[in-house]
Amino acid sequence: MSDNDIALKPKTRSKPKLDRPKLYKVILFNDDYTPREFVVMILKAVFRMSEETGYRVMMTAHKMGSSVVVVCTKDIAETKVKEAMDYAKDAGFPLMLTAEPEE
Repeated sequence: MSDNDIALKPKTRSKPKLDRPKLYKVILFNDDYTPREFVVMILKAVFRMSEETGYRVMMTAHKMGSSVVVVCTKDIAETKVKEAMDYAKDAGFPLMLTAEPEE
């Protein structure tokens, strides 16, 4: 190699690191008016739970006052909460669910 030759290094492209989306938990709250069977039906229909899993989540909320139903991204959590509460409202029950950021 002569002094005039320049060794070229290949340019490296760095990909920007994307943050994982923040997760939200959907919380089911106990009330004294919504029938247990209706709550299980909502959990099966909206959250795609089995009968047994839905019953366990419902009983946890019944005994403890609230229960985490699912943890997912914000838009999915809010959509599921709205869908479940719309079903309950149409049926005349005060079922309460919220989507809260997970710590």
